[in-house]
Amino acid sequence: MSNPSEDGLPPLREVIKAHDLGAKKSLGQNFLLDLNLTRKIARAAGDLSQCTVLEVGPGPGGLTRALLMEGAAKVIAVERDARCLPALAEISKAYPGRLEVVEGDALEIDAAALTKGAPTKIVANLPYNVGTALLIQWLAGPPAWPPFWQSLTLMFQKEVAQRIVAEPGSKAYGRLAVLAQWRSAPYLAFDVAPTAFVPPPKVTSSIIHIEPCAPPEDAPSIKTLERVTQAAFGQRRKMLRAALKQLTPNPEPLLEAAQIAPTARAEEVDVAGFCRLARSFEGA
Repeated sequence: MSNPSEDGLPPLREVIKAHDLGAKKSLGQNFLLDLNLTRKIARAAGDLSQCTVLEVGPGPGGLTRALLMEGAAKVIAVERDARCLPALAEISKAYPGRLEVVEGDALEIDAAALTKGAPTKIVANLPYNVGTALLIQWLAGPPAWPPFWQSLTLMFQKEVAQRIVAEPGSKAYGRLAVLAQWRSAPYLAFDVAPTAFVPPPKVTSSIIHIEPCAPPEDAPSIKTLERVTQAAFGQRRKMLRAALKQLTPNPEPLLEAAQIAPTARAEEVDVAGFCRLARSFEGA
């Protein structure tokens, strides 16, 4: 065995080999082996010493180890691939009482219940095939705001990351940007090259950091905002007076109440505009 890593555990390549953990395409797995990089991701989440960190898809535990090395008080790692559990158990043994491993599908687990009311940060190298669905789940959450999490520090394909932080008028601006920005503040922290992964994906990845902020006064419900943005961006080339007809036969009074020109297209309307539109739809 080669020299142990800084945390006294074997290098990740050896862990993968010892437990026969080839990345599964069906689970969207791409493993990060460079502990310097995973520690950089952990640091992007800020001070972890006073909170529980929820991690989704830890795999062989590269980011898990980094979170613990960077001082996370406790890490709860949700992993659906049973092959990874023995490798994660070794990390748990090296950090007594600080790592809890939960076998299951993150899309079906009540994350808020899992963290039992502790101050929580979510940090994850999300599997590509469930990343967007999990983000929307955490952003939508229960109606009460702020949510159970203090921040999200997540890895996405760069194209998805750009859609999360996109501004009105850009090609990337759409439903995901509105849902991410109406009551939280996302920013792109840094990119991660394909060569950092095993196996390397075909695309560059990006780390996004998101913190909740106050929703607009008289905020619409998240369900209404989702419906309105889905209709508006579902036919983004059409003017809104046509695109919104799947919501209501005559959308023009709603647009007028929201101070949006009927001839505007969805990508021209800012987040505040969509909130006004959702409120006027609720009122109608």
